[in-house]
Amino acid sequence: MTRLPTRRSTLFTRSDLNPLLSAADWPYPANSVFNAGATLLRDGTTLLLCRVEDFRGLSHLTAARSVDGVTDWQIDPAPTLQPSPDHPDEVWGIEDPRITYLPEEDQYAVLYTAYSPAGPGVALALTRDFVTFERRGLIFPPEDKDAAIFPTRFGENWAALHRPVTSSSANIHLSFSENLRHFGDSRSVLEARRGPWWDARKVGLSAPPIRTDEGWLVIYHGVKVTGGGVLYRNGLALLDLHNPSVCLRRSDPWILGPHDLSERVGDVANVVFPCGTVLQPDGDTLRVYYGQADTSIGLATASLSELLRWLRDNSSVPGSTDTGLD
Repeated sequence: MTRLPTRRSTLFTRSDLNPLLSAADWPYPANSVFNAGATLLRDGTTLLLCRVEDFRGLSHLTAARSVDGVTDWQIDPAPTLQPSPDHPDEVWGIEDPRITYLPEEDQYAVLYTAYSPAGPGVALALTRDFVTFERRGLIFPPEDKDAAIFPTRFGENWAALHRPVTSSSANIHLSFSENLRHFGDSRSVLEARRGPWWDARKVGLSAPPIRTDEGWLVIYHGVKVTGGGVLYRNGLALLDLHNPSVCLRRSDPWILGPHDLSERVGDVANVVFPCGTVLQPDGDTLRVYYGQADTSIGLATASLSELLRWLRDNSSVPGSTDTGLD
């Protein structure tokens, strides 16, 4: 017998301050501010690396910092990371960053979408201070996006999740690298389902994977095409702690989708798109920073232990459902 999903309405608490950040807060002209990578700096400050779209339609990245991670954001007065003339793969802008701190390197790895006439690809930059960056250029050529690096090696290799697109699939893949420059040995980890499922059209990584005692918790987005357009919603998956190519659990229902007006109405309607999370010092409170309708940034808070408990009660056996694009 099919098990009905349990109630999920109280798992995420949206901030009363949403939208947390928007173009109205920006120190220079911007059309929209959304899809921010997030990290906790050494001094406890929360940093958001925000995607900012200008009035040409091109995007760049700008840092915003807050002592409490909620209020009094200090925004860089000019773009923090812009498309570089030395990187033609970025000529149409840079978008949707994910941030991972790498203890072995004592640096933050920023993976972002580099957009050019060839399409979207994934580029990597390393930084210690979010002021200067070592740009490594493309690590996944077009068409590819939605990428983040794990904070630790697996054996001798770094690993990254990403979402290549082919004529027949748009699934989450895992690839490996010895040097954070050249990635290979790719394999599919999570595939889009078929039919009326909420994640039936395509899937992609939302925020970077979160290490837990049970495995790597992954928030991923799924896209469903409806008569009124597309819906972007988010579910959970759990990857094996020592072999992240193995998906242990995958949620059947979505867990976070468009609800508030700022998530329903905007430049792209009905989109909830997290690119960053920050785990608080208590080890359980998880702040999720997400794009709202490609227009602003929202904040939702959840308990990590409750998310894992919910996933145990609402997951299917990976690979048991027909997958692929409609």
